Amino acid sequence: METGGNSLPSGPDGVKRKVLYFYDPEVGNYYYGQGHPMKPHRIRMTHALLAHYGLLQHMQVHKPVPARDRDLCRFHADDYVNFLHNVTPETQQDQLRQLKRFNVGEDCPVFDGLFSFCQTYAGGSIGGAVKLNHGFCDIAINWAGGLHHAKKCEASGFCYVNDIVLAILELLKQHQRVLYVDIDIHHGDGVEEAFYTTDRVMTVSFHKFGDYFPGTGDIRDIGYSKGKYYSLNVPLDDGIDDESYHYLFKPIISKVMEVFRPGAVVLQCGADSLSGDRLGCFNLSIKGHAECVKFMRSFNVPLLLLGGGGYTIRNVARCWCYETGVALGVEVDDKMPQHEYYEYFGPDYNLHVSPSNMENKNSRQLLLEIRNKLLDNLSKLEHAPSVQFQEREPDTELPEADEDQDDGDERWNSDSDMDIDEDRV
Repeated sequence: METGGNSLPSGPDGVKRKVLYFYDPEVGNYYYGQGHPMKPHRIRMTHALLAHYGLLQHMQVHKPVPARDRDLCRFHADDYVNFLHNVTPETQQDQLRQLKRFNVGEDCPVFDGLFSFCQTYAGGSIGGAVKLNHGFCDIAINWAGGLHHAKKCEASGFCYVNDIVLAILELLKQHQRVLYVDIDIHHGDGVEEAFYTTDRVMTVSFHKFGDYFPGTGDIRDIGYSKGKYYSLNVPLDDGIDDESYHYLFKPIISKVMEVFRPGAVVLQCGADSLSGDRLGCFNLSIKGHAECVKFMRSFNVPLLLLGGGGYTIRNVARCWCYETGVALGVEVDDKMPQHEYYEYFGPDYNLHVSPSNMENKNSRQLLLEIRNKLLDNLSKLEHAPSVQFQEREPDTELPEADEDQDDGDERWNSDSDMDIDEDRV
């Protein structure tokens, strides 16, 4: 198999990685509703490109085992999971108080198969973490995952279950430290909030800041208590291009890897940071976005790649197809092969799209100030924080062995505020 490519690095990083890819053929059938920007159909389009580019034959392809209620309750509150499990489009009018309480409604509608959708995308992310923990792969991919806004007790920003938090909790069973990096245009608020007080998870989010959903992610938000300086926020303005983005991304991530030394990395690859996104306002090319994947891959640390936002769905499929190639070390041709969704990609039928000529509002002076501030924050950390070892939780069983043996101790106490650094880890 060809492991190099004209835009892939040679030398140590030219080495082939063992990649495991999660996909459920049903995922594209879920439908948020007419006019809603989130379209799970983009996952099916991505898969079709992977198939016709011949990339599936270079990976192990797994159908995710659906996450069970007790898996979801390792982070989410029992009553919230129970609500998601039971609510349907037909019954929602009888549950108006709960809809309001759990923030389910307009942005996060009730649709047919909602809970199955949550089980599927969360199952892929948890499954990827389990496979990485057991050393069955170097990189695990779940493009249906990456729903970073969901909170312990509420839906938010098109996200119901936070598969990322669940995957990181799984990785923490095996690894002292886990790094989370988020390149979605929106701040990774749900993940940051979940791990805000621990030094075992570092969260780094690159996002549009200022009068933009969810409104969080100020550079001054750095974590709390044991977690102080373990949250990094990179606030950006409209029109950021590849060069400006990597002027920040590469030195910051290099320093994070040097100081934090994670045992595993989770990279949320939200494609709404691409140029021309329906809801976004950045100006990244697909190669510029994928450069982040390539850079994380170069550290040769177990890596979980997840999806996220992305609302111009033809470009989302292009991006995640190309990034799968980057994970594999395979350069894919720009000219797209014929496939069942070919008509979406006209008039040029190419994999890559050119950035626009929009103004980059991120001045070099602003970028320099952000870079210096965050590198200064990182300099305040002790290298590779020590971890107090305690008896670790049993691995999540995959596939469904012991499904009926519900071990109550495996779940988070739904009354606690998840002080994971002290109580459970």
